[in-house]
Amino acid sequence: MTRAEQIKTSSARSAKEELNGGRRNGAALSLSPGPLSNGHTKILRDPMTKTELLRAYNDIIRARLNDEKSIVLYKQNKCHFQIGVAGHEAVQVAAAHAFRPSKDWFYPYYRDMALCAALGMTDREFMLNAMNKKADPNSHGRQMPMHYGHKGLNIVNQSSPTGTQFLQAVGCALGAKKRGLKEVVYVSAGEGTCSQGDFHEALNWAAREKLPVVFLIQNNEYAISVHVSEQLAGQSVYKLVAGYEGLAREKIDGTDYEASYVAMRSAHARALHGDGPSMIEADVPRLQSHSISDNQLKYRTIEDIESDKLRCPIAKLRSLLIERGHASKAELQAIDAKIKAEVDSAAEWAEDQPDCTAAEALGPNYVQPEPWLEVEEGTAQGEEIYLVDALNHAMDEELAKNPDVFVFGQDVAHGKGGVFTVTAGLTAKYGIDRVFNGPLAESSIAGVAIGMATRGLKPVAEIQFGDYIWTAMMQIRNELVMMNYRSDGDFTCPAVIRVPVGGYIHGGCYHSQNIEATFAHFPGVFVVYPSNATDAKGLLKSAIRGKDPVLFLEHKGLYRQVYAKGPEGGADFLTPIGKAKVVRSGDAATIVTWGALVNKSLLAAKELAAEGIEIEVIDIRSIVPLDIEAIFNSIRKTNRVLVAHEDVQFGGFGAEIAAQIADASFRYLDAPVKRLGMKYVAAVAHAGVIEDAVLPQNGDVLRAARELLSF
Repeated sequence: MTRAEQIKTSSARSAKEELNGGRRNGAALSLSPGPLSNGHTKILRDPMTKTELLRAYNDIIRARLNDEKSIVLYKQNKCHFQIGVAGHEAVQVAAAHAFRPSKDWFYPYYRDMALCAALGMTDREFMLNAMNKKADPNSHGRQMPMHYGHKGLNIVNQSSPTGTQFLQAVGCALGAKKRGLKEVVYVSAGEGTCSQGDFHEALNWAAREKLPVVFLIQNNEYAISVHVSEQLAGQSVYKLVAGYEGLAREKIDGTDYEASYVAMRSAHARALHGDGPSMIEADVPRLQSHSISDNQLKYRTIEDIESDKLRCPIAKLRSLLIERGHASKAELQAIDAKIKAEVDSAAEWAEDQPDCTAAEALGPNYVQPEPWLEVEEGTAQGEEIYLVDALNHAMDEELAKNPDVFVFGQDVAHGKGGVFTVTAGLTAKYGIDRVFNGPLAESSIAGVAIGMATRGLKPVAEIQFGDYIWTAMMQIRNELVMMNYRSDGDFTCPAVIRVPVGGYIHGGCYHSQNIEATFAHFPGVFVVYPSNATDAKGLLKSAIRGKDPVLFLEHKGLYRQVYAKGPEGGADFLTPIGKAKVVRSGDAATIVTWGALVNKSLLAAKELAAEGIEIEVIDIRSIVPLDIEAIFNSIRKTNRVLVAHEDVQFGGFGAEIAAQIADASFRYLDAPVKRLGMKYVAAVAHAGVIEDAVLPQNGDVLRAARELLSF
């Protein structure tokens, strides 16, 4: 079958599945008792009116002319990037008309200019975006143009990595369902992105939970230069997703506004009615190169490009309006001229607006997070409990305090309560709606948590082992960490991700990793690492009540250690994030440490105290923010310092602490900064004798301290 025949077949299918009756654009819908064969709820409609079609034409033209103006600005060196919408406009405008701006939620991709235009983004806002102006509502100059976001329209600020938006949209839809809100979530991408795992993870979660989300895949056959035949089995997303039970799917001609509107409205109504998600694959032409930096003549034939031009949605809608007598050619030309003048005027206005300034580069919470809770270090009272129970009680109290707190992850629900029983009993107490299992998919857990947090909920998600967090790296590094920064604070993402880490339990290669050094390198996320029950509870409660993302590391080897027990304090006992604690005072030397090495350092200090040598031990508690001043203050007193941690010494976080000490406190030192960490091996072995050999032991800390003192 030729490409033209495929398109004709697709259009015929859409026409056959269109049903009569009903009004659009906010009017009442008539829903059938049961689903159609393709899973969509039946919508009855009348033929589209002149007003409706002219509205569509205006929005499509506005998008095309803003797109073309961006190209002109690029050539004038006033815009430094452009990625076009040309060819995709009809289905995007149809989607915007089927959805509800500021009520529903939108996770677009970089070609969705027409969607944004039809939702209400203005010419001035598009031009501010093109020229990276300070007032640009999309990212305030922080991202490349055509990366859309608008707080007032519920367009969640998007990022460049394609496909990351899918799971976040699912999280947003999950939040709507859990809050009992009548909202639908739109998420879109090109067909190339459907090769990625996040797409399929998102479909799985959305279909399993019957979430109100609509996936629009705009298939223009090229992922930059890679043809769909080299991307997808069957060259069709419609075919690819056939196995997801509960997912409605449809394939349409995305250049046909009417057919697109019927499909999008049907999918929206289905989601709103509680019948679950839909995936719509829209066949569209790409009428420009992938971006202004690309030249499609390197990989497409002239014949192919000219064939696509014959499918231009603007030409198609113009012909339809003239055929039906809704407008003359001259009237349409007048509309074009009017909108062009408005776009040109908007560009002139935007050029005169303030640019970003260097002073904005280091705004609060964007580069180096600061502690958000001004709480005093109190004295915890009450019975001493294990660290594992302290964490359980912290979540219990916060679930009771705040109905927007949700706990989820692998195996956390029902009787299991997590593989370490940290969440034991919480499902029974708060129900499966509040404490529930996620799939065995770390990217899903992180992405869904981000989507929930961005819309105002407080997810406390668990990654079962730190060793398996790496499949969630894209979501954490480029989404969780960046959401606040890239939107200039328009969107925040206060998700808490709990992660058991560490060795000393004979866990072997894939159950013993420490990860703090990696994530400390990413400005924008707090990294917390308690060593005892009292701090663990207070820090977790502070994290849950805070406004920023937190990676909360829990050493599983400390969960049930007697020496890590402590009084938990009351329901409002909080531990300040970003404040180190002197856990033993001394004047001979300082040991800076965290996690499992805190107790080992205390044991070394106790042995040296028997010899009349008093060692000061500092538990930093927070990796980020790092309380470096507490360390400097101690060094001014002791003049010697050992940095001890469990993670690999080479490139470990101790190196950062040592570097800051050398930079700011060198004149107070009577000896070089000493470091101690895990040996430079790929992993911790399961055999106890090998684990003991590579991880720092009590004797290692004592030996390092003696070497420091002897200098």
